[in-house]
Amino acid sequence: MIGSRPLVAVIEDEAPIRRFLKASLEVEDFAVAEASDGREGLRIITQQAPAIILLDLGLPDVDGVEIIRQTREWSMVPIIVISARGEEASKVAALDAGADDYLSKPFSVAELLARIRASMRRATRPLLKDADDKPLLLGDLAIDLPSRKVSKAGRELRLTKIEFDLLSILARNLGRVISHHQLIRDVWGPRAPHEPHHVRVFMATIRKKIEDNPSQPKYLVTEQGVGYRLRDLRADVDSN
Repeated sequence: MIGSRPLVAVIEDEAPIRRFLKASLEVEDFAVAEASDGREGLRIITQQAPAIILLDLGLPDVDGVEIIRQTREWSMVPIIVISARGEEASKVAALDAGADDYLSKPFSVAELLARIRASMRRATRPLLKDADDKPLLLGDLAIDLPSRKVSKAGRELRLTKIEFDLLSILARNLGRVISHHQLIRDVWGPRAPHEPHHVRVFMATIRKKIEDNPSQPKYLVTEQGVGYRLRDLRADVDSN
């Protein structure tokens, strides 16, 4: 925080993109600290305590995923990865290392600001725990973690154990992208084979139960080639 302005650390080796990000953020009353490589980025993170980090994965010195790992050893500051299209394996690695979200280049200023605000809002809210005594309400969808019940418009939905386990992971990480790998690990165990197709099959059945139109999902959003997110309708951020 600089004065009343939240500080954004922009770690990006391409100068034109840094200038674009800096100009876009300062207009919206953010302060910006720039780094053109990973070492300078880590220095900014440790010494200036930014409110959020925008991180390019393709840095000239330190791998972006390694920066996420080092940061997550001591800080839960929101990290949004900025990556080129087609780098799906890198996006998955970044999310599994602890990134909160990602943006594919090119992206619009409106989408960038929406993702930043959503990540900062999530940072001020604790993740949902089983001990919560109130159901999570998203529009007319209610997810009650302690009782393992899901209802829509007051009507209880019948989910299998695996369907509920998958939905509950997304609910506890509301608004965050969760990779196929993390879902498989958390539901089937660390030794389960990496089979994204299995996850897609279960997500399709969940959509049939919770969505008005499964082909145009309102709640359960696919991040192509990466994983899924349960949209936080309370924040009114459409990341699909």
